[in-house]
Amino acid sequence: MANPSGRETRFIFGFHAVRSRLRNDPEGVVEIHVAAQRNDGRARDLVALAETQNVRVIPTDTGRLDGMAGGAVHQGVVARVDARHKVLQLDDILDTLEGPALLLVLDGVTDPHNLGACLRAADAAGAQAVIAPKDRSASLNATAIKVASGAADTVPYVTVTNLSRALRQMQDAGVWIIGAAGEAEQDLYAVDQTGPVAWVLGAEGDGLRRLTRDTCDVLARIPMYGSVDSLNVSVASGICLFEAARQRRA
Repeated sequence: MANPSGRETRFIFGFHAVRSRLRNDPEGVVEIHVAAQRNDGRARDLVALAETQNVRVIPTDTGRLDGMAGGAVHQGVVARVDARHKVLQLDDILDTLEGPALLLVLDGVTDPHNLGACLRAADAAGAQAVIAPKDRSASLNATAIKVASGAADTVPYVTVTNLSRALRQMQDAGVWIIGAAGEAEQDLYAVDQTGPVAWVLGAEGDGLRRLTRDTCDVLARIPMYGSVDSLNVSVASGICLFEAARQRRA
């Protein structure tokens, strides 16, 4: 959509997502709509932050907020932001890495809730980027941004045309590719992750595609001690990335 200035805009919603955008890209925030009836501390803090960034805050009725958020849970805050994202290429990530690479690759993750949660886990573990194929992947929409709780503004989400080719490009750059697979012989604790690594995870139930699996340098499993035999991809991502972080701290 476009506003009167001709600027292409879209909506994001939720306190974490809006506050993160205000802190990381205030110039990209056109205006913020806050539920007219909200006057609690959380809302006042957001309004105060917006004022320091010279961003207009508009008291808005809940029905209009519901329409802006497409019926999603918006917590009483919706922001109109610049729709243009800087399009990052894999080269941009590999050329600007500081320290050993820690990357998360998602193969066939199509749920925006899962994408948002994976971005959040990647941020928490210190990963430099999340990478996914352009097809059969969730888009970075308002739902994913809200679930990411600010991580969508701190962790680049890079989409590639050919995932296998991108994995080989990472290998050429010295990154060790570890695929998560339940049937792998060794578990993730036995894999050395102190150097540059990229964890590759597929969607729960589907796992990695064959060509993706064949391109990995090694496969590793998460040990399961209970009755379930699989984990949500965002949970699995957190386990894998934090094991890499643990090994590096050790």
